[in-house]
Amino acid sequence: MFETLKNVFRVKEMRRKLLYLIWMIFVIRIGCQIPVPGVDSDFFKQWFSSNAGDAFNFFDAFTGGSFERMSIFALNITPYITSSIIIQLLTIAIPALEEMQRDGEEGRKKMTAITRYVTVGLALFESIAMAIGFGRQGMIPDLDFFKGVVVVACLTAGSAMLMWLGERITEKGVGNGISIVLTINIISRVPSDLTLLYENFIKGKTIAKGTLAGLIIAAVILLVVVLVLILNGAERRIPVQYSKKMVGRKLMGGQSTNIPLKVNTAGVIPVIFASSIMSFPAVIAQLTGKGNGTGIGSEIIRGLSSNNWCNPKQLQYTWGLVLYIVLCVFFAYFYTSITFNPLEVADNIKKQGGFIPGIRPGKPTSDYLTNILNYIIFIGAVGLIIVCVIPFIFNGVFGANVSLGGTSIIIIVGVILETVKQIESQLLVRNYKGFLNN
Repeated sequence: MFETLKNVFRVKEMRRKLLYLIWMIFVIRIGCQIPVPGVDSDFFKQWFSSNAGDAFNFFDAFTGGSFERMSIFALNITPYITSSIIIQLLTIAIPALEEMQRDGEEGRKKMTAITRYVTVGLALFESIAMAIGFGRQGMIPDLDFFKGVVVVACLTAGSAMLMWLGERITEKGVGNGISIVLTINIISRVPSDLTLLYENFIKGKTIAKGTLAGLIIAAVILLVVVLVLILNGAERRIPVQYSKKMVGRKLMGGQSTNIPLKVNTAGVIPVIFASSIMSFPAVIAQLTGKGNGTGIGSEIIRGLSSNNWCNPKQLQYTWGLVLYIVLCVFFAYFYTSITFNPLEVADNIKKQGGFIPGIRPGKPTSDYLTNILNYIIFIGAVGLIIVCVIPFIFNGVFGANVSLGGTSIIIIVGVILETVKQIESQLLVRNYKGFLNN
């Protein structure tokens, strides 16, 4: 990685892309500090610290703290992420979208345009809900129609602008624009989380206790990072052999290759889906001002919040963790089933004259890939759950209550590794000798 960064500064074009990325990050972080006109930011901060649970903490972590500050980037790119997931899921239900997905570059442009429109629609809907829900609770002093329109316009425009900045980073920067924006937001919360851990477990303690607490915190973070690295790099390679055939006067084919199946085939999507579904009831309750009740509904909402899981004083709420695990496993299988089609892969192998050694082409190959896929999806889901549950246990037992969890670390590590790979591939094209001089 360090050798790659050194080579980046040697190539003028890559140096320009890196500086462009740094400039875009600066613009994004400045936007996260600009408050929405007409909003009482101090009131919202106080409300957030006293009322917000896991639902809004999760949202605030993804927005880099801009939601807590109620800045113009308060919605951030969460509408875009939701829109992308919705469009991808709809491709299995709407034949027209499935056809667009297979149309190559032209189809990709149409899908991108549809995703943009849906993003703006979702941002508008969320902005209206926030303006009405929080505005009635005092976030917007003397709320009227004009002030509501201003708040909705600023939040919607801020989300659309971030989507545009992410696309510009992809086009003129090092790639992975939207993912980089999300990662920068999460990283921006790391210093405050580390400060909170220091104040809760190290500050004011004796040297021995403080050192022990620091070592435990460092060990937990290191363990999660190592598990994420293993999970991202693990894959099952299915060997494929291609038969020899005559093309004109030449004998072609005969080579061996493999189909790499990642163990964590669905990435962080199952965690995001599960967290979003479990956070939705709490968000609705907070917007309607009914988040601190004493009835059955309030008890269910408390069980859905990860802040109450694994707490020795409130073990009755840990049922939410069991539901979370079940949802993660379900969405791991569900998302993989719509992104990887074993039958299509088997047909492509057969058309190209290939076969898996010991397996007949056609349906037997499809069945074999399905069985292997089901096996590795389960392993990947278990690994993903372990990575996410470790911070939950730490937060519940010790009351850490920080936003830096397994989901955040998976996103940070995954995006960094993917970005480094893209930089290396671009350097390989532009500075081929620099990569082979050793």
